[in-house]
Amino acid sequence: MDEQHAHSDEENLVERYDAVVVGGGAAGLSAAVALARSRRSVLVVDSGEPRNAPAGHVHNFLTRDGTPPAQILALGQAEVVRYGGRVESGRVTAVDREDGRFHIEIGDRTVIARRVLLATGLRDELPDIPGLAERWGIDVLHCPYCHGWEVRDQRIGVLATNAAVLHQVLLFRQLSARVTLLQHTGPRLSDEDREQLRVLGVTLVEGRVAQVESGEGGLSGVRLADGTHVALDALIVAPKFTARSELAESLGLTPTEVEMAGEVIGTQIEANPAGATSVPGVWVAGNLAAVQAQVITSAAAGLTAGAAINADLVMEDAKRAVEAGREHSESAWDERYQTHGNKHHWSGEPNHALVTEVADLTPGTAFDAGAGEGGDAAWLASKGWKVTAADLSSVALQRAQELARGRGLDITWLHADLALTPIQGTYDLVTSHYMHMPRAARESVYRNLAAAVAPGGTLLVVGHDPTDLQTTVPRPDLAELGWTAADLAASLGAGWIIEVAEARPREATDPEGRKVTIHDAILRARRAASDD
Repeated sequence: MDEQHAHSDEENLVERYDAVVVGGGAAGLSAAVALARSRRSVLVVDSGEPRNAPAGHVHNFLTRDGTPPAQILALGQAEVVRYGGRVESGRVTAVDREDGRFHIEIGDRTVIARRVLLATGLRDELPDIPGLAERWGIDVLHCPYCHGWEVRDQRIGVLATNAAVLHQVLLFRQLSARVTLLQHTGPRLSDEDREQLRVLGVTLVEGRVAQVESGEGGLSGVRLADGTHVALDALIVAPKFTARSELAESLGLTPTEVEMAGEVIGTQIEANPAGATSVPGVWVAGNLAAVQAQVITSAAAGLTAGAAINADLVMEDAKRAVEAGREHSESAWDERYQTHGNKHHWSGEPNHALVTEVADLTPGTAFDAGAGEGGDAAWLASKGWKVTAADLSSVALQRAQELARGRGLDITWLHADLALTPIQGTYDLVTSHYMHMPRAARESVYRNLAAAVAPGGTLLVVGHDPTDLQTTVPRPDLAELGWTAADLAASLGAGWIIEVAEARPREATDPEGRKVTIHDAILRARRAASDD
């Protein structure tokens, strides 16, 4: 994974993430946990307007039943952070897709993400009745599974505003024998509907509801337009569930209407079962994608989307790795060496860091990885080392063999891809200089090199320090090819004595013939002997 940690572009100070999640409810946080646990850099941006804020408790959430919504969110945020994700308060004002990446505006800054998950939820558009909105989520309710148990056996009124009202009546009749259907603005009831209400013991009250009334003890009932008071303990309504789809629409996604009993009950953004939309790189989860999703199902949808996003990134990473690998394949290196005809690409002289760091070592067995045309291996052999040298390029090895024969040196040459092939045996010195390959392959090679160092032996690795990324000699390739000695030293783990780990300056000549200072990453470490 090439963007496991967020980083800042030196020039533009733009934060980059594998994924940005817009909306920090159950869906968004669950997705972020899945992504962070897969070692993805993930940022959750939440505007602090949870749909269920008025509710006192969350229900039908296994092991968390009865937990306040704010506590669920706090626990979820802590889980995201525990695995290395970020959660911040803020409002995303724009999302633009450009060159396969998403530019996300948060306040006065912009971040870049490879993927976006929209978990912005929905708005409950309530019936326009005075006093109703103030009791929403407390004793003005809509979901029997969220609040039904808490109002069991109470006086429950069901407000008719669409044809789905009888469905609500039947669900709440399961919870209480004292259910009243307030006809209000609902459609005319058929004879069959009235018969069903009668046999179930549901009271029918005709007339428009003009006021929802409440006192210190909570809801007291409703008052009809004719002044009649109907005493109630809970009022059930049918909001219109309108998707918070502004960002989705800006990306070209159009909300679709959701119907029940022939009535439009809300809107949502269509997606496949994993949450992927028709816009590449954009996922949706939670109520934005399913108007009837509850907290636990939203969390499940978030997990599904998070896993799908990670899988999508894995495939992209693999494709990019293959493309990058081709630039450093055997045929690519053979072609580079052949561009100089029969002339050597390099000088045939040893690297300066090798001469400096090995001069005080007692000659023994040595393994030179990425030997190229053999300059380092030949120098080691001339100093009394018994050398085995390996390279991926057959052209380079042929020239290295010619160099060794010309100097009368005995060196064992191996044609091998050390990213795939473990080194056989152990050596007193294992060395590698300026090995150019993609990060994952390079890390595999360095693990193999470390494993090939004998107890008491020395590992010497030299490369390009990424501090030269922004210098008078721009090297954008160092973002992939560069590494720091400190990071490599840390990767060795226990059992090593770090003798040198630094970015060492040296003078070089740039393509225009100017003298410049660049930095080599140099690590020299000794594997502890059994008696150390």
